[in-house]
Amino acid sequence: MDFGKIPEHDLPNVDFTLPADGLLTPDVLRLQSPVGQLTSYIGCAKWGRKEWKGLIYPPKTKDAVFLDEYVKHFNSIELNAIFYKMPDKQQIITWRQKAETQKAEFKFCPKISQTISHIKRLKNAEDATSQYLESILEFGPYLGPCFLQLSDNFGPANLQIIADYLKSLPRDFNLFLEVRHQAWFSDQEARRALFEVLRENQIGAVITDASGRRDCLHMELPTPHAFIRFVGNGLHESDFRRVDEWISRIKDWKDQGLQSAYFFLHQHDEKDTPILADYTVRRWNEVLGTKIDPPGLLSRQGDLGF
Repeated sequence: MDFGKIPEHDLPNVDFTLPADGLLTPDVLRLQSPVGQLTSYIGCAKWGRKEWKGLIYPPKTKDAVFLDEYVKHFNSIELNAIFYKMPDKQQIITWRQKAETQKAEFKFCPKISQTISHIKRLKNAEDATSQYLESILEFGPYLGPCFLQLSDNFGPANLQIIADYLKSLPRDFNLFLEVRHQAWFSDQEARRALFEVLRENQIGAVITDASGRRDCLHMELPTPHAFIRFVGNGLHESDFRRVDEWISRIKDWKDQGLQSAYFFLHQHDEKDTPILADYTVRRWNEVLGTKIDPPGLLSRQGDLGF
């Protein structure tokens, strides 16, 4: 994931402190009853990484069974693959069956196809949306929230297009929206209007934490559910401090009424992502009292001192 990438020598100049909560967040959370144990999903964005052989996958793992192995280690996946190609029902069924074989509790969180978000830009997208929805329903109980990512040239002038599209979706469709145009964050009126539209339509907001785009850390929760895309920097020491701060913030949100959290880890080079994921799961369990199984690294556990 190259979004927000900066040269390593610039990392010491970045203020990685999480901003204060957005105006919407305490308003939304106070309406909820605190939960005993937070519904939590932690995962990666891909499963087909050859570099993970010998790290979390057995050394001789075949490409065809990468997903089978991934499901043994994580309880969710941020599914980016179908962004590039409209999902095929039979492919979805195959993926679901792999999860069914390995784990009772697993969530696929598929990205909405670029046909809808980037090519049609949410206009005249009814047929494509119907096709997308019909396919992903094949995940059955393994379907988690979906997320809609809009391009960095899709700005506040398109707010009504967003509102119309969201209103056209099924009311029970579990969706989060990610925006990247800088004006959504720098223009306070545009920001307020966007998150109010999300709140009115019960659509969550993706929060993206990337070194070079600190504005995307809007910290607004239009619904009592969090979806965080965390972009690390190759196991730089700041990655671990940032994870700790996120877990602390999520605990604060849980205490206020947060109902669920999805935390997906990215690296610009994904080879080391399971190491940061292992750290994240262990700290998450320690602070939040959850009982998520860590990925189970086959090697390098001692490199980081845990």
